[in-house]
Amino acid sequence: MQKTEIERLFSYLDETATYLEKNWTSTYLEGLAEAGENLFQKDVCQPLTDEKVKALADFLEDVSSDSEYEPEDIRKAYQLAVLKGMKGAVQSHHSMTPDAVCLFLSYLVNKVIHKKEVVTLLDLAVGSGNLVSALLNHSTTKMVAKGFEVDETLVKLAFVNANLQKHELDLFHQDSIEPLAIPEVDLVVTDLPVGFYPKDDVASSYNLNAAEGHSFIHHLMIEQALKKTKDGGFLFFVVPNFLFESEQAQSLHQFIKKEATILGLLKLPDSMFQAEQHGKSIFMLQKKGSDIIQPQQALLAELPSFSKKEALADMIQQINKWFSSELGIM
Repeated sequence: MQKTEIERLFSYLDETATYLEKNWTSTYLEGLAEAGENLFQKDVCQPLTDEKVKALADFLEDVSSDSEYEPEDIRKAYQLAVLKGMKGAVQSHHSMTPDAVCLFLSYLVNKVIHKKEVVTLLDLAVGSGNLVSALLNHSTTKMVAKGFEVDETLVKLAFVNANLQKHELDLFHQDSIEPLAIPEVDLVVTDLPVGFYPKDDVASSYNLNAAEGHSFIHHLMIEQALKKTKDGGFLFFVVPNFLFESEQAQSLHQFIKKEATILGLLKLPDSMFQAEQHGKSIFMLQKKGSDIIQPQQALLAELPSFSKKEALADMIQQINKWFSSELGIM
């Protein structure tokens, strides 16, 4: 049976990453970035023996024909390989936004940007680039994106991912809680890392700095995102369901009320998460500004399982109705 383009690409990425893990000084994820780089350059870039270069060139020959791959095929193949690599990685921050969530966020983002000719997008925790590239692939408007990532392996994966998909994405290997020398953007979309932020000296300049002990990184990132969003700009976060249950939740809620309008909170299906305490939601905000429409009521809903097509179609209809009646967005 003939392989699909996604299967061909995944096989190439997986075989090359596995080979480099065994025959070079790289982890599987690092090997994956190298595999992507070879595919982008259409050549073997690693300084290896002739025999090993030949083996890598053979893998490359299977996929680097003249056929152009669709960006979504590249993203999905890359995503599958990264997921495989993350199973073997020990770092807790190595996790990926599920595909269904990326596509649902694309739908929400397209609702709010539909009238703009060009949109500037910021992701403060870009990871391996899966979420940002899904948004770029599905955007109905020209999108210019910036992404920050503190992990060196992940930022390299995101860089190669963007190159292969020919995306306009500026990547910064930097802790995004530290001061950022970038202009304000129209839109922020981030799957927030959850936990404590270790640099108390950096956190001390934030309104949401904890009175004692470490501050929550997910709180600081929301504040940084609002600081970097234009007046009237939109923000979409993937947040833990317990966001407003911690001892620092009250100050977070007060800060958000002062700076933004809460548009909605959409609880993701429980079936997506291994345990209830890992459950997440999509948190929708609009930064305050002179022309914004204050909704009479926020959009609060529990999303059905993404595999239940009819229930999901019904939910999307209800969400479309909310955008139309509350924000005047068709």
